[in-house]
Amino acid sequence: MPDHTDLAGMAALSICEALLLAMNDHEVLPQHEIVGVLRDAAATHENTDGPDAETHQAVAALINRIIAGGNSVRRP
Repeated sequence: MPDHTDLAGMAALSICEALLLAMNDHEVLPQHEIVGVLRDAAATHENTDGPDAETHQAVAALINRIIAGGNSVRRP
């Protein structure tokens, strides 16, 4: 069974994805803005160094996979 941190992270990711989809569906943010938010989040982790740099790189890679897969944006 995943630990508490894994569960919290999975819940947060699901909630954020649902919010991004709702913002797009209700035309609060257009698709390119949502992708921009995700790219900004990835860049923040890509540009982090220090003892947790490997973890931040993994987070950035996950966000970039989300962008590539279109999980948080309904694409035609």
